[in-house]
Amino acid sequence: MPTFETIFRQYEWDDVKGKIYSKTTADVEVALRKSRRGTEDFMALISPAAAPFLERMAALSGQLTRQRFGKTIQLYAPVYLSNECQNICTYCGFSLNNPLRRKTLTGAEMLHEIEAVKNMGFGHVLLVTGEAWQTVGMDYFSRALPIFKQHFPQISIEVQPMEEEDYRALTPLGLHSVLVYQETYHEGDYKKHHPKGRKSNFAWRLETPDRLGRAGVHKIGLGVLIGLEDWRTDSFFTALHLDYLQRTYWQTRYSISFPRLRPFSGGLPPKSIMNDRELLQLICAYRLLSPDVELSLSTRESPRFRDHLVPLGVTTMSAGSRTNPGGYAVEPDSLEQFEISDERSPAAVAEMIRRQGYSPVWKDWDDFGH
Repeated sequence: MPTFETIFRQYEWDDVKGKIYSKTTADVEVALRKSRRGTEDFMALISPAAAPFLERMAALSGQLTRQRFGKTIQLYAPVYLSNECQNICTYCGFSLNNPLRRKTLTGAEMLHEIEAVKNMGFGHVLLVTGEAWQTVGMDYFSRALPIFKQHFPQISIEVQPMEEEDYRALTPLGLHSVLVYQETYHEGDYKKHHPKGRKSNFAWRLETPDRLGRAGVHKIGLGVLIGLEDWRTDSFFTALHLDYLQRTYWQTRYSISFPRLRPFSGGLPPKSIMNDRELLQLICAYRLLSPDVELSLSTRESPRFRDHLVPLGVTTMSAGSRTNPGGYAVEPDSLEQFEISDERSPAAVAEMIRRQGYSPVWKDWDDFGH
């Protein structure tokens, strides 16, 4: 069966980049007039030519989002289970060559974190680990998921790419969705940023969403690390990937995340800078391309920016995040994967959402606050 790699190989990075940057005002106007848009329209909407149309794009994006999702913002908490990792990644605090004390939560420690996260109101958690197959592989996940499933109705994971049969085995244990970021679709730069470890295999990572789709996982999350390469070109390839997956595995739900490169101990300066207006443009472009896709914004972003995005297209936000293993209760001072920007409590974020006339949803379609 063909996979996304077959489609991906039909495109050249520099050709795509050239097309995006040559889009005109007329191309943007054509895209905005359509009721259904394709990846060619998406190119126009993320191009520099679309910048003057931002208010119009935001209004359309907000309208489409309210039609599909109502006036709701889903809240979730990332729970870091381990910072052990066998990969070298130039941009990550957990990289194998970064000297830090490694920590993997035991079952008892998970229960402490669970209690802390539940006390903040969350019904949706994202379990995160580094990529260390011996320590945090299938055995570990097979033990961890049932523990969390007793306490949370919705569990997502962001861990190393696995085999199709692994995902099939984890679904009955409580797995709801899997986030797998390609980091960058620029194959040459991908290899520069991932010189060692299983993550250095570009094609294996690229085909992970296909394995997830075949395994019948409920929701698949995509994204790139914004700043590793030209953000417009990387975002086009993400949109191309999304379009392929929605047509191929049409019963699956999808989400897009927008992690911008943030400081960490040992940091990597971004190659491509994206300002806040450009991130808003990108979020609106995804909504105009796909009215059904969930769009997620993390605590990497500033409080002011996150507040501004509530009515404009975002459907999901993390809150009160800790990006270190045991960060909520067990070991609050261990090294974080990256710095967060929005340090408000989940209650404060929920109140901000309510002030804008929206409902904070602590798990799918169940608002504990009303």
